[in-house]
Amino acid sequence: MTAQLAIFAPKLIGEIAAGDDLAAKIGDALVCECSPAVGDVVVVAQKIVSKAEGRKVALAAVEPSCEAVALAKRTGKDPRLVELVLRESASVMRAKPGVLIVRHRLGLVMANAGIDQSNLDAADHALLLPVDPDGSAARLAATLSERFGGALGVVISDSFGRAWRHGSVNVAIGAAGIPTLWDRRGEYDRNGRMLIATEVAVADALAAAAGLVMGEGAEGCPVALVRGFAAPGVPGCAGDLIRPSQTDLFL
Repeated sequence: MTAQLAIFAPKLIGEIAAGDDLAAKIGDALVCECSPAVGDVVVVAQKIVSKAEGRKVALAAVEPSCEAVALAKRTGKDPRLVELVLRESASVMRAKPGVLIVRHRLGLVMANAGIDQSNLDAADHALLLPVDPDGSAARLAATLSERFGGALGVVISDSFGRAWRHGSVNVAIGAAGIPTLWDRRGEYDRNGRMLIATEVAVADALAAAAGLVMGEGAEGCPVALVRGFAAPGVPGCAGDLIRPSQTDLFL
């Protein structure tokens, strides 16, 4: 693993809309400030991936189910948003005033199934996660690698809250072209003790680092380029980071 990273966050030109060529827009933005080199990793905010893939939903078109209405009363949330959460989820984990935690159909345990209304041009719309974030990352990685003449990694990031901790941090919900989980079990520390449980969430670490320069509000920097990253292992996907429910001690 390298000991020094550089992170650049160019601004994209214009708003992303459904059907836009996202790889082209990302590539154009990168060329203007920090043209990618082989081995660089492009971190992309989930929001612009979802926008390009047409995952914006008009709330006026959503008819809440009886379950959604009941959960909305329990949580104090808009019944239409709750209905979208249920459609995107495999199960409801926790529900209380102001809080709705679910297991997303992708396996992610998260608030509101990742559905968001921030940075949308219409207040009566909501944005869902991409249908297949790993697939989206793979397509972006292939197109960007071809354009810039060498292998590039891609991480699609989203901000998550964490149990027992205040604040949110960016994690990888999609990835391609990089080792996403670095298994160090069987190695030794400086004192010769064998590592028994150490697995490094490389894709999450890259997403979190990039998030510091991308921002969470009105910064307008939904893409970052991470340079100087290297870790052993074969490329994986963000799905590799999801703990199976049968080994989740907190369910």
